[in-house]
Amino acid sequence: MKVLIVEDEKTLAYDIEAFLSKLFYICDLAHTAKAGLEKVEGNLYDFILLDLGLPDKDGLSLLTDARKHNPDAAYIILTARGNVEDRVKGLDLGADDYLAKPFSLLELQSRMQAIARRKFAVNTHLVPLGDFEVDLQKRLVLHNNIEIDLTRKEFDLLSYLLLHNRRVLTRMQLSEHIWGSFADDDYDSNYIDVHIKNIRKKMSAFAAIDWLETVRGVGYKIKKQE
Repeated sequence: MKVLIVEDEKTLAYDIEAFLSKLFYICDLAHTAKAGLEKVEGNLYDFILLDLGLPDKDGLSLLTDARKHNPDAAYIILTARGNVEDRVKGLDLGADDYLAKPFSLLELQSRMQAIARRKFAVNTHLVPLGDFEVDLQKRLVLHNNIEIDLTRKEFDLLSYLLLHNRRVLTRMQLSEHIWGSFADDDYDSNYIDVHIKNIRKKMSAFAAIDWLETVRGVGYKIKKQE
């Protein structure tokens, strides 16, 4: 998943980035409201972690502007302010949660996981998928308790499709959310097709995977499970 961290305390921002990167999140950083707004205007994010005390603009104003461009993102306010009114206002403006500084990175992880479960209507880390089970926490795909040997990117791709169950995701969306920003790279949608082909080959050796649908000219989706 793709995360934007808008935090002017650079040491804290880099610590969050390093921590979440180890958990396989794709992270972008911004240290001012202006830089944060530029990021949300040009990218789609799953999570936006937003400091209220930014040097050039109040974080609550940025929250309002950011939601116009990324309405589907989950917003977590990071604040050192003790004022309950600010926290309540942030929630009223559309934030999903807030964390008071200083906070534990493990607590941040837990809050993000809880939001993801609500957002994607996943009530457990073990999700059925046809004749398979996907363990989102341990990052495993299982068939009758036998682990399917998927690469990191293959698992990221499959789990992202699963979390957006029944929604068509374009190749560009998949590439951006799994590989990060490709604006400065030679983007090639064939990367996605190759990984999908590998997923199908590996998993079809165990059972049918007719739930993974190609939407011609657009991208891929996981069909509704019967």
